[in-house]
Amino acid sequence: MSEAYELKAEARERVGKGSAREIRRNGKVPAVIYGDKKAPISITLDYKTLYYKIHGGGFKTTIANIILDGKSIQVLPKDYQLDPVSDKPVHVDFLRVSAKSVVNVHVPIHFLNDELSPGIKRGGVLNIVRHDVELHAPANAIPEAIEIDLTGKVIGDSIHISDVTLPKGVTPVIQDRDFTIATIAAPAVLAAEDETTEAAVESTEAEEKEGE
Repeated sequence: MSEAYELKAEARERVGKGSAREIRRNGKVPAVIYGDKKAPISITLDYKTLYYKIHGGGFKTTIANIILDGKSIQVLPKDYQLDPVSDKPVHVDFLRVSAKSVVNVHVPIHFLNDELSPGIKRGGVLNIVRHDVELHAPANAIPEAIEIDLTGKVIGDSIHISDVTLPKGVTPVIQDRDFTIATIAAPAVLAAEDETTEAAVESTEAEEKEGE
């Protein structure tokens, strides 16, 4: 889990599209803190600080301490919107959390040791079905990423959630099936060769039956 960081915020009294546009023109980003059975708080954050946090990776899996009016509010980023052209953050939603909070969060998957996979060495392709997995985890113990070791994986192998060792107290949100995360697929050339070989065998068998 990444270490928590601080974000300095200012209270936002006015809400609405006009107010939000004015906030962005002044180099700030509007945001909301909600949850924990408390009233939502509208705030503004420094644009540059927030931009680097979002694009630096791990933003939605790392606890933040928002400093507002001298008080610290522990939160987890739940959603954010980016400008479709500039990729600048335009709004962020934060969820209040505590040491006892348990949250659902999407955690990225990292694949390791592809150079030690016989299947990939043969030209096999790592077919990634899921780039992240939604997990049920304590807010103070969210894994930065799920690491999957490809050592020894051959063409035709599949990697399921049951193959992954998750930290204590962390479980997949999907419980009704052993879903696939990735497979080692045959390269197009090898697949074509296999199809040609199968066709030749079938043709030979057919000819032998006709000659009987």
